[in-house]
Amino acid sequence: MLEWLENTQFAAGVREDVWGWPLALTLHAFGTALVVGFILIISLRLLGFFKMIPYTSLGRLFPVIWAALLLQFLSGFTLWMAKPTRYVADGAFMLKFSLIVVGIILTLQFYRTINLEAPAWEARGAVSARGVKFVAAALLVWGCVLVAGRLTGYLGSV
Repeated sequence: MLEWLENTQFAAGVREDVWGWPLALTLHAFGTALVVGFILIISLRLLGFFKMIPYTSLGRLFPVIWAALLLQFLSGFTLWMAKPTRYVADGAFMLKFSLIVVGIILTLQFYRTINLEAPAWEARGAVSARGVKFVAAALLVWGCVLVAGRLTGYLGSV
């Protein structure tokens, strides 16, 4: 099945076209920057930085995160489809993929927590312990996704 995917006209086009791989990789990098960048902004606010940003307005940043995750999925699938046999044998890729699943689940819970608790944080002037836990977990997981992604590019299926 993986060899069939790898030999489709689409996958060959991504690998062989002058713009196929670079375009997919550029879109993937842009999506990564958006996801990690916006998670970092939200996290830094919850850790006490950027005090001019109200806690209640942080939820408005999540539609950008969801759109960037969709971009990540589409561009990542395009890249994966070009070399699926290589990627399923790549430990760094499998780690990255697993961390992304955990990251998405954490981000969904993070979003729910912010929507439910932000008004109370605003009134108290401080984030709950639950909020801080999600900040720490989200930063750790998305940071590890970045590292595993770079290892995928550098190590291959070592």
